[in-house]
Amino acid sequence: MLSLRTALTLVFAKLLLLTLVPSTQAAENTDEAKVGSLRIPGVLLSADQKIIDGIPGWRTHRPALLESFAREIYGRTPTAAATARPPGMRWETTSTDRTALGGKATRKEITLHFTSRPDGPKFHLLIYQPNTGSAPYPAFLGLNYFGNQCVNADPGIAPSAAWMRTAPEHGIVENRATQKTRGTHAHRWEVEKIIARGYATATGYYGDLCPDHANGLAASVGALFATGTTEKRAPDAWGAIGIWAWGLSRALDVLQNDPEIDARRVAVHGHSRLGKAALWAGAQDERFALVISNDSGAGGAALSKRDFGETVAMLNQNFPHWFALNFRRYNHQEAALPVDQHQLLALIAPRPLYVASASQDLHADPKGEFLAAKFAEPVYALYGKRGLGVDEQPPVDHPVGETIGYHLRTGTHDIVAYDWEQYLAFADRQLK
Repeated sequence: MLSLRTALTLVFAKLLLLTLVPSTQAAENTDEAKVGSLRIPGVLLSADQKIIDGIPGWRTHRPALLESFAREIYGRTPTAAATARPPGMRWETTSTDRTALGGKATRKEITLHFTSRPDGPKFHLLIYQPNTGSAPYPAFLGLNYFGNQCVNADPGIAPSAAWMRTAPEHGIVENRATQKTRGTHAHRWEVEKIIARGYATATGYYGDLCPDHANGLAASVGALFATGTTEKRAPDAWGAIGIWAWGLSRALDVLQNDPEIDARRVAVHGHSRLGKAALWAGAQDERFALVISNDSGAGGAALSKRDFGETVAMLNQNFPHWFALNFRRYNHQEAALPVDQHQLLALIAPRPLYVASASQDLHADPKGEFLAAKFAEPVYALYGKRGLGVDEQPPVDHPVGETIGYHLRTGTHDIVAYDWEQYLAFADRQLK
């Protein structure tokens, strides 16, 4: 194992050598030759530029770093902490089938109410758990894009009636799911494979928490906390990413009260925008035992200061409701950002972290995702944890890492069987 001094020396040297520039282009850069020079903040430098050389120092520094991400990027979680439930929150089991998936699994459906009012905002949670092995089971938890019925063709899953983004290829007609939506994202969830490996899997529709459109902040959880609208809210008020992350913590509250689920061994995961939410949830809520980012890109696992792929300006222009208004100050001004995404990944330490990229997904900047994971290593080293174990981005389809895992998969922006094979193998090592 590298000594802490050696690890720090290597990483700070790399930080000084890394070449990056702020974005000034209308179109995104996908040419490594055009990446210029911006310094990445040292992950073990305090606000007064002193080196943090131990766990106590990191734990003292951590709240201020978390505050920087909340104030400048994701917006503040309105509750006192990510683990705090709103008053009146309650849930009820609406269905249980002990013979689901041909008898291999138990399916549970739970409606989570965020207030005591029957007409208040609610979140529908779907859980599958094995019918073999011994409870309580470790679990994967993530949000889905097209309602719970999209994760499996199981006809027993109650269909979502909520608003959804236009996606005719997934059976969304006039912003509502249809029977064609059932199982449309089954390949992204691999429910049967997860169950066969001895894990439970839990999910809920992200639009229950905050509809994914410019007016969504005024609905559901955003309305519950009087967030305001996308353009008329406090500069540091949360956006949709923050709300989705908060919803993952509320789902974990439910799992903590299920005697058949081991809430001490829950892996939170997400793809793309929901990968951003999973990372923010994992950074804020240390109850999550493992955090997985799949192609989360800009505002997720990829470095913001690299000027490759999607930029801060593109995020804020295309998705004005996702982040805090303060984040717009860094459109074409990435040099002024006080933090970068490797520090977000470091906030997950010492818990296991997995970052995955796809070779053709240049929009999400695979190299920037790898570098962020690499630059998070010194914090893991404080805890005696080994990170990626490599200095350069590995070739495609060659997973690396110990407490920090990474792979660059052949293909495009998606979750496929190869990704799940790596996540399950990593979880086997870390959670079992």
